[in-house]
Amino acid sequence: MRENYDFSQSIKNPYSKQLKKQVTIDLEQDVIQYFEEIAQETGISYVNLIHLYLRECVENRHKLSIIKQIN
Repeated sequence: MRENYDFSQSIKNPYSKQLKKQVTIDLEQDVIQYFEEIAQETGISYVNLIHLYLRECVENRHKLSIIKQIN
């Protein structure tokens, strides 16, 4: 390892906005079980499946049916 490093030419990470943020949410047991079953079938962790599902909702601008009823 070097004794000193020069960061004067460093640049900001262009992907920093895409970094994940850890959050805690309460999910009902049947929701967790649903994603755990899919995880067993696919070999993808249920946490990643929940993330992928939410990502798909964001990308497709999906609105929950309860929100559609309110509007």
